[in-house]
Amino acid sequence: MADPRGFMTTPRQVAERRPVEERVNDWKEVYPGGAGRALLPIITEQAGRCMDCGIPFCHQGCPLGNLIPEWNDLVWRDDWSDAIERLHATNNFPEFTGRLCPAPCETSCVVGINRDPVTIKNVEVSIIDRAWDENNVKPEPPEWLTGKTVAVVGSGPAGLAVAQQLTRSGHTVAVYERDDQPGGLLRYGIPEFKMEKEHVDRRVLQMQREGTVFRTGVRIGEKITGTQLRERYDAVVLAIGATVRRDLPAPGREFEGIHQAMDYLPQANRVALGEEVEDQIVATGKDVVIIGGGDTGADCLGTAIRQGARSVTSLEIMPQPGEDRPDHQPWPTYPMIYRVASAHEEGGDRVYAVSTKEFVGEEGEVSGLRITEVEMKDGRFEEIEGSERVIPAQLVLFAMGFTGPEPEGLVEQLGVDLDERGNVVRDGDFMSSVDGVFVAGDCGRGQSLIVWAIAEGRAAAAGVDAYLTDGTSTLPRPIKPTDRPLTV
Repeated sequence: MADPRGFMTTPRQVAERRPVEERVNDWKEVYPGGAGRALLPIITEQAGRCMDCGIPFCHQGCPLGNLIPEWNDLVWRDDWSDAIERLHATNNFPEFTGRLCPAPCETSCVVGINRDPVTIKNVEVSIIDRAWDENNVKPEPPEWLTGKTVAVVGSGPAGLAVAQQLTRSGHTVAVYERDDQPGGLLRYGIPEFKMEKEHVDRRVLQMQREGTVFRTGVRIGEKITGTQLRERYDAVVLAIGATVRRDLPAPGREFEGIHQAMDYLPQANRVALGEEVEDQIVATGKDVVIIGGGDTGADCLGTAIRQGARSVTSLEIMPQPGEDRPDHQPWPTYPMIYRVASAHEEGGDRVYAVSTKEFVGEEGEVSGLRITEVEMKDGRFEEIEGSERVIPAQLVLFAMGFTGPEPEGLVEQLGVDLDERGNVVRDGDFMSSVDGVFVAGDCGRGQSLIVWAIAEGRAAAAGVDAYLTDGTSTLPRPIKPTDRPLTV
C-alpha cells in the first residue's frame, strides 16, 4: 500500500482554481496550468492517503472498475509510467473523466466513512496529464486485421470508447458524426473552462493513428439511411446519446429569448474556439435565468458570466440540499448534497424550491418569469400561497436534461425496439432487437454520467467483438446493461 498512516497524518487537499477575477475574463481551464498540473507539487502525498483497504469500495463506486488503490500506490512511489498503464487498463480517456466526472468513487472511498476521502479525481487527472507531457501516451494499432467492419454512429465518450476498443481488436471501424468535428458533447457541449478541446483533439489523433476513421458532417438517417448502413457494415453501434430535450410549456413560451441550453452552449464554444457564429445567442448586458440546477445549468452560468451578463439566476424546483449526507443516503452511496462548481464561485444567484408559472414578455420578447415557491406534499409539488413574484429576464435557458434518443430518422429506419422511457432496448451483450445493431451510452441507458458512457462503450465493444468472431471476446465488460449507479 501507499503511506500506511497517510490517511491519518495527511489532510485532504484539492486543486486550487485560478482567482475568479482572472478566469472570468478568458475561456481557459479554471485551474492554473490545467487540472492535472495544479496539484503536482503535493499529489504524491495525496495519493499516499489511500488505505489500500481490503474491500476497495471505490471500485464499486466507479463503473469502470478503475484500479484506484494500485495507481495511488504507484504515484506515491513516484512510478508514473506504471501508474498510467494501470489507469489506462480500465479507462480509455482519464483526462475526460478526471475533469468532468463528479467522482462517485470518492463518495464511496472507505476513508470517507469518518474522514475526508482520498482526492481520487485529482490523482487520476495528474497521472494522465503527466503521461501526455512525457509522451507516454502512444497509439496502439492492432497487429492484424479481422476483415470485419463496424460503423459507430456518434462520437461522444461512449462512441469513442467502443471505437477505440474495436479498432485495437483488429476490426475496421468508421465513426460517423453529424457535427463538423468529432467529440459530441465533449466538444460542443462542455465549455472550454471545464475542458479545453486540445484534450479531445489529441485523443482523436491517437485513434486515427490506430486506424479508426472519422467521418464528420454526416447525418445518418439522411445522407445514409439506417438500412444502407446496416448493409455496408458487419455491425453497427448506436452511440447517439439522449438528445430529446425537456421543455417547459408554460404560458408565454413562444416569446423570443427563450432557448435550450444545447442551442446556447455549442455556439459559445465555437466562438471561444475562434469561429464565427451568425445570430449568436449571447448573455451580454442581460438578466439571465437558467431553469435547471445541474451540471448543464452550471455550464450556462459560467458561460453567461464570461459573456458579460448583467445578472444570472439559476432556478431549481427541488429544495436546497444540505451540506452533509442525508440519513437515507449513507456511505457508500452517492449523496445529494449542496455542491459548488467553479461557475457558482464566479457569481449568480441559486434559487431553490421554485416553479415557473408564466413567461412574461413585451413586444414578443421575454422580459421576466412569474415564479412561485413550492413545497413537496404527498409526492407532489404544491404552491406556497402568497409567494408568487416576477423576476427580470431577457434571456431564459432550459437546462432540464434529456428524455432519450431522437426516434425519427435512424432509430425509426433501423426498427429497433424502444422501452417505456424511449430508450433503445438491448440485451445482455448490448445488442438491440435488430441483429447486428448494438447500443452504447445514453441512448440505451438514459441520460447519465461520462464515466458510465465510457464504461458502456467498453462493455458494448466486447459484445460486438464476440458477435464478429467466434462468440467469445477477451475485451473487458466492466458493466452489464442493467447495472445502475451506487445510489438509493
